[in-house]
Amino acid sequence: MFDRIAPTYDVLNHLLSANTDVRWRKKAAGMLELKGSERLLDLCCGTGDLAMAMKDGGAGEVVGTDFAPEMIRIAEQKDGERIEWHIADTTDLPFDDASFDVATVGFGVRNLEDLDAGFREAHRVLRPGGRFLILEFSRPPNRVFRGVYHAYFMIVLPMIGNLVSGGGGDNAYTYLPRSVMAFPGPNALADRLKGAGFESVDITPLTGGIACIHIAHKAR
Repeated sequence: MFDRIAPTYDVLNHLLSANTDVRWRKKAAGMLELKGSERLLDLCCGTGDLAMAMKDGGAGEVVGTDFAPEMIRIAEQKDGERIEWHIADTTDLPFDDASFDVATVGFGVRNLEDLDAGFREAHRVLRPGGRFLILEFSRPPNRVFRGVYHAYFMIVLPMIGNLVSGGGGDNAYTYLPRSVMAFPGPNALADRLKGAGFESVDITPLTGGIACIHIAHKAR
């Protein structure tokens, strides 16, 4: 499914979010206050936009991984040689323990077959004191705003996504709203991160709670 939508993935992300996704990624990079010395791993990287935002935001060495080969191919074309790209499963990463200072993931953890295994792997590859940032969709707490958002997310978004990407009922843009509605809320996600070994988790809602940034901290 993800290989199939890769050619239109960037266009639809920007179109369906009115470029809000670009601002969210820049904010995520800014919140980490990167110094240029960090080795950063971007998981479920897709076509590489968050990894590139982290590089632009001051990260040192950046590695991006995704399990969809076509996503990685497009990321390589977009980036040139600034970032190291790998086809890899987030629940079984090909990296040594404690080999990164920061791990990030944008709109990807919903797609993990085993969420807790992915969180444990992120914890494993981080050095003591490392940080794990998750940028992910959420559900707005305000009832009125949530109703409008759900109508767009469940009706309008799949219609446009299926039209542009040429998919049918099993398309990713039908899958997307279902996966968000089934995903743990911000506090439940923080509890899952702590269950995977992280010491503390900071939560920042974005755009009225449409999305959230979680920053989990590994003990020193």
